[in-house]
Amino acid sequence: MEYMTIQKNIGHSPRKMRLVADMVRKMRPEQALEVLSFTNKAAAIDVAKAIKTVLANAGQKPGLVFKSIEVNEAMKLKRYRAGTAGRGRGRPYVKKMSQIKIIVTDEIRDETKKLSLRKEKNSKLLF
Repeated sequence: MEYMTIQKNIGHSPRKMRLVADMVRKMRPEQALEVLSFTNKAAAIDVAKAIKTVLANAGQKPGLVFKSIEVNEAMKLKRYRAGTAGRGRGRPYVKKMSQIKIIVTDEIRDETKKLSLRKEKNSKLLF
């Protein structure tokens, strides 16, 4: 069974959020939360909140793994910084926001099955 959460309009740029998401993509959700608690990035707090949400949606079932973690661009806030262009004009800048979509599943991945079969095969060859 798959469980999903989408967090929209998070106040960090997608580029910075992807750094944190890439770090925990191959981990188990419980391990990812532990690593994120010690990560020195502001985006780690929002990624941890999204992981906690998807675990709550799943009901804290054992054996969950990430199927996908996507970080995409959300809406942008267009702002003006007054006094930086001279002569009373404003200079525009854009505040980028992101959205994160996390899907977890309790099904065993094919890769995990292949790895376990390889280990069994190699152990038979050794003995």
